[in-house]
Amino acid sequence: MTEHQLESPSLVQLAANAIRRMILAGELAEGERLIEERLTEQLGISRPPLREALRVLEQEGLIVTRPRRGSTVATLTDQDVFEILTLRSALERLAVELGVPVKVPERLKVAQDALLEMERCAAAEDRGSLVQAGYRFHSSLVALAGHRRLEEAYASVQQQLLLCMARNLYAREHFYEDLHEHVARHRKLLDLVEAGDPAAVLAELAVHGERSFSEIQSNVGSRSASNS
Repeated sequence: MTEHQLESPSLVQLAANAIRRMILAGELAEGERLIEERLTEQLGISRPPLREALRVLEQEGLIVTRPRRGSTVATLTDQDVFEILTLRSALERLAVELGVPVKVPERLKVAQDALLEMERCAAAEDRGSLVQAGYRFHSSLVALAGHRRLEEAYASVQQQLLLCMARNLYAREHFYEDLHEHVARHRKLLDLVEAGDPAAVLAELAVHGERSFSEIQSNVGSRSASNS
């Protein structure tokens, strides 16, 4: 059985999970066409559950399917990334203003568990799962505010955020930091949350997100131009 091959009971969900991880790990690139024959062989399943899994991922916004053209990995424009990341920053700032110092200690457990999962994924070099654990970490910080509509607003862009975070992780790893340094930034952020100083958390959040995907892409482009 290959690395991504699956067993029952839920072939559709397992296939969707495996392909989702491949997308978030960058194994399937933006705009790449998903070849059914290749995926059925790679995952060890037949076409019916694969096609159902692709429909799940299409509903999530991770892939795009067009009649007679098949399915491709979703792409984000620079404007998409700008809008998603600025919205994320605004929602997280509001959550910190409302939720730090933490009034319900049990809420910190979710963030602590997500960070532990990030550490496990970094050690295993499981980039797709690391991105998903990173999202859980940030969403747990939003949940500190105890503000249902704020959490719903954050969750409404979950899949788009996952795509942004996957692209960001890829660029950061190739130009700025390894996976363990990536996790260390999140541990520092959680340490400040636990210390209970909202101003310090907001300052770290600003640094935490200072290299947006657009800025990284700009640097990548500059390096490529200088090497040409």
